[in-house]
Amino acid sequence: MKAGSRGLALGCFALGCFALLMTRPAWAETVKVLTAGAFKQVVVALVPSFEAARPGDHIVVDNDTVGALVRRVDGRETFDLLVLSPAAIEELTGRGRLVPGSRIDLARVGIGVAVKAGAPVPDIGTAASFTKTLLAAPSIAYLDPAAGGSSGIYVAQMLGRLGIAEAVAPKTVLVPGGLVAQQVANGTAALGIHQISELLPVPGITYVGPLPAELQSYTAYAGAVASKAADPAAASAFLVFLAGSEGIRVMHEKGMEPAGR
Repeated sequence: MKAGSRGLALGCFALGCFALLMTRPAWAETVKVLTAGAFKQVVVALVPSFEAARPGDHIVVDNDTVGALVRRVDGRETFDLLVLSPAAIEELTGRGRLVPGSRIDLARVGIGVAVKAGAPVPDIGTAASFTKTLLAAPSIAYLDPAAGGSSGIYVAQMLGRLGIAEAVAPKTVLVPGGLVAQQVANGTAALGIHQISELLPVPGITYVGPLPAELQSYTAYAGAVASKAADPAAASAFLVFLAGSEGIRVMHEKGMEPAGR
């Protein structure tokens, strides 16, 4: 976030939008939220309490990879609130798709590893042991880099840096969407590498832990209001709610680190 932009956004929207949080006029409209997959769990978890506080408002959530969402927004898809990487938010703001000054930084999340429930838990404590685990695994799933997902792009680069990209390529399961953990749960892949927030809520897997510190990569997420939002006040209020105390609690539960905390 640009210097002071989080404070500006929170100041502007907290005064104007948070004041509207508990009251809603009869003309309230549905708020469509487009979010990167890794942040979806946070958004979905907060919808019921927000809707309960604002009778009449209805939040609809749709998720995709960062790259796919950028293409959808550039394609003039209708939406009200966008949660993406800060860089993508800035690019889309510059192209007139988002309201300047509406951005609020929300959280960052690291990448973790999962295996099927009941399977032996591998050693991923160091770069060396994680490399051995990857070479020994019969199959490995991660997000297809071509889909534009942050974790998939990073994992592909990491495998190259570790010098094992060619060795693991024949046993790699590239997932076009965000359902890496499901490939592990259903037995398609023995090992899954994905953002932690997308691994923790999935049944049928065991979350092993984060990548070793020397290999870890974090993806940050921010939100901004659409320049053509049908109900900018409601979209702004929900964004402030995401960044508020209940949002922070849910972010921690989902394995995320709230921005500025």
